Amino acid sequence: MEDEQSFSDICGGRLALQRRFYSPSCLEFSLSCPRITLRSLTAVTCTVWLAAYGLFTLCENSMILSAAIFITLLGLLGYLHFVKIDHETLLIIDSLGIQMTSSYASGKESTTFIEMGQVNDVVINEAIYMQKVIYYLCILLKDPVEPHGISQVVPLFQSAKPRLDCLIEVYRSCQDILAHQKATSTSLEGGDKIISASNRRSHSGMGAYWHRQEDRR
Repeated sequence: MEDEQSFSDICGGRLALQRRFYSPSCLEFSLSCPRITLRSLTAVTCTVWLAAYGLFTLCENSMILSAAIFITLLGLLGYLHFVKIDHETLLIIDSLGIQMTSSYASGKESTTFIEMGQVNDVVINEAIYMQKVIYYLCILLKDPVEPHGISQVVPLFQSAKPRLDCLIEVYRSCQDILAHQKATSTSLEGGDKIISASNRRSHSGMGAYWHRQEDRR
């Protein structure tokens, strides 16, 4: 099952949140950021070229125009490949872990995977951004030394920066998956304890049987 909702980021831009239900223990969120518009791209290009033309009229050096074209193309490619993110995906599987994928405008993808055994909790935190308070979703990782400690905080949707209403939707679904994972692990531990207890009873029964057989002899 799949559904889509519209939200906005902290600057007022439109965001599209897609939620895909694969099973009660597997859920995927995909947050689409605003794409580059032709108007903004044209404005930046014209600004750089006009500045280069102004320098050309002062210096009368044709290398300035060639350098402006080269810098514009190189800057655009670098921005699309390393900075501009179109989609941010969060995949949660209770038996495996959490996978975060960032898809750049150039087509490059960056993926980070966290095992479920390392996840302590998923929470909504607050921070100061450009002299205002914003909220962000983050994963708390367990400390391998201290059982109840936190070793690292991993923020989610850093590029999109959605508002609180969008974060609450993702947070609730993440908590459902984590609760399902904890319930499953608890039931498995209880089953293992029952099996080990029954094995101990069977071994003790066999020991008593052999003792009786020896006494008869």
